[in-house]
Amino acid sequence: MSSKSEEKISVPVIARLNIKGKRFEVFVWSDKAWLFKQGKISDIHEVLVGNIIYSDARKGLKASRDDIVQIFGSDDIGIVAEKILKKGTLQITSEQRRELIENLKRRIIAFISRNCIDPRTNLPIPPSRVEIALKEAKVSLDPFKPLEIQIENVIKQLRPILPLKIAKAVLAVKIPPQYIGKCYGYISKVGRILLQNYLSDGSLSLELEIPAGIKEEVIEKIARLTKGRGEVKIIR
Repeated sequence: MSSKSEEKISVPVIARLNIKGKRFEVFVWSDKAWLFKQGKISDIHEVLVGNIIYSDARKGLKASRDDIVQIFGSDDIGIVAEKILKKGTLQITSEQRRELIENLKRRIIAFISRNCIDPRTNLPIPPSRVEIALKEAKVSLDPFKPLEIQIENVIKQLRPILPLKIAKAVLAVKIPPQYIGKCYGYISKVGRILLQNYLSDGSLSLELEIPAGIKEEVIEKIARLTKGRGEVKIIR
């Protein structure tokens, strides 16, 4: 599975910060907003939809410049929006939430159908069977978290209802010291760390077991988080 070929839906949502009795809102892209809050996108302008600070975005009411400067010490859209997104919350409509979850569910069904087998028959699992199992297991999905972060937990919830076996891959990963803090949280969520060791230069060397179907996403993500300075090799 390649992230480049996956269908992804991003919708404009509202980031809101209530502070000192005032409300400030900006429109942001749903997928990039979550990545920004996790520190995986650094440029706020990639996240913004438009360049207006609102007091009520749904009504189209702009925040006053005096209020913005008084609260944030600047009227620069990037500075203000970054603070709103980092300290505030994301507001989405129930319809937007359903749209994002349905898209994520379709991607999870496709992933499991392509990468898992029924251990009793050694045959692929039809998408319709996966969809039924998701409903029976009442799997809860987070519309803002990437598939690779959630897939292990989804499979764990499905196993009591739908026996399945997933192919695994093991990666050898080396993270330069200045990027360990940024990378470790992601790495520990996306797979199972088999062993780890700190090298003499402060770098972190580890072996990471992940679902084989997400290895491209993981390799690309580590490259982004380390600005291309991390090393990843496929062991098996």
